[in-house]
Amino acid sequence: METDGSDGERPQSGGAGRMEIIFYEDKNFSGKHFECSSDCADLLSKLSRCSSIKVRSGCFMIYEKPNYTGNQYYLKRGEYPDFHHWTGANDSVSSCRCIPTESGPFDMRLYERIEFGGQVMDLMDDCPSVMDRFHRNDIFSCNVKKGNWLFYEHPNYRGRMYLIRPGEYKRFSEWGGRSARVGSIRRITDY
Repeated sequence: METDGSDGERPQSGGAGRMEIIFYEDKNFSGKHFECSSDCADLLSKLSRCSSIKVRSGCFMIYEKPNYTGNQYYLKRGEYPDFHHWTGANDSVSSCRCIPTESGPFDMRLYERIEFGGQVMDLMDDCPSVMDRFHRNDIFSCNVKKGNWLFYEHPNYRGRMYLIRPGEYKRFSEWGGRSARVGSIRRITDY
């Protein structure tokens, strides 16, 4: 049994206490497993695949490919007996990142052009439809001042998702987006 996924990387931060996620090679929490309480850039060095997951505490973003790349999936405390339960297309999970949660306030500035150009749109709460609120679907850059957020490809928190942490994103490719299309935005507040 593996016990700690730190492999020298950034430990969990924030005030939520210890975070813990367990990856299992087989469905329904069976087979070889790996317990992790920090960011892990390469889960494939610990397990050959990931077919089920338990999140004991905290929130995590899991990634399809190593080094926090590929499709992203947000997981909060709970059990995921197979990849369908985290809306994955297959059992390809190759890295994970702890997400510190906050109770607020949240603050993000969205821009209609790259490098913070064009119209400015401020956001401090969840937005189930970017089109309904801002009359546009494309967000080309953003500046996250407070909080961790999720961008979703479609309205009502559906489709591909992207973790947006505090900092500046000069273009959509910096948050891993394949295009500037953002359908909805949600704050990460769950424990």
